[in-house]
Amino acid sequence: MPRLSQVIAAEKGVKSDVARRVTDLHHLVQRQTPLSGIARTYRPKDDEGDQLPPESTQVQVRAADVLNQVRDQLTRLWDVTATKDLTNCAARADVVVDGETILHDVPVTTLLYLEKQLTDLHTLISRLPVLDPSEEWNYDAARDCYATAPAQTTRTRKVPRNHVLSDATEHHPAQVTVFNEDVIVGTWTTVKLSGALPASRVAELEARVNALRAAVGHAREEANYTTVEDVKIGKQLFDYVLA
Repeated sequence: MPRLSQVIAAEKGVKSDVARRVTDLHHLVQRQTPLSGIARTYRPKDDEGDQLPPESTQVQVRAADVLNQVRDQLTRLWDVTATKDLTNCAARADVVVDGETILHDVPVTTLLYLEKQLTDLHTLISRLPVLDPSEEWNYDAARDCYATAPAQTTRTRKVPRNHVLSDATEHHPAQVTVFNEDVIVGTWTTVKLSGALPASRVAELEARVNALRAAVGHAREEANYTTVEDVKIGKQLFDYVLA
């Protein structure tokens, strides 16, 4: 008995071949000349007239024959497609990761869908932002994000100061220059916050998605090994159409 994977592979070839042949047949019946013929004979008016040979052109294409060929081609395609679809309804497999069954009896069409979805999910996870490795982060449950340890920095203010270059004398005033001195007026306590994830967590998630994607792919291959029972629907359909 053939397997589902073989029917799927065969359907691709049948589909393209039937499409080409039916298209050619469609174009063939659009041309009037091959569908037309003639048969004529000549009889002179009297016995002394010219005797001319009969003329004929054969009909090269018959619409009924074309229709029968279309029937044969579409029956091939409809039968193989129905066989595939019916087997798809029965083809199922478990998704197993490291000996743990994650899903039971998943239809093969769902497994195909999940493979694509998991590929997209892996792409998303691989692009998640990660925490700055130059900082030390800890999860802050109260803030529901990651936070660094508090770091203190001082806040200063420039205060003008006088610097006496020379004292006043009886004949000269004191020489004084003004400069600004940075005076600490307070302390900033800073905690950096981030909604990103640790790089190790992102790597772990990537690994889990990869394992699940591989398991789904294995399950799909197992489901595709389901034996098929040939389904014939083309004949019944055309028996009705051409009745």
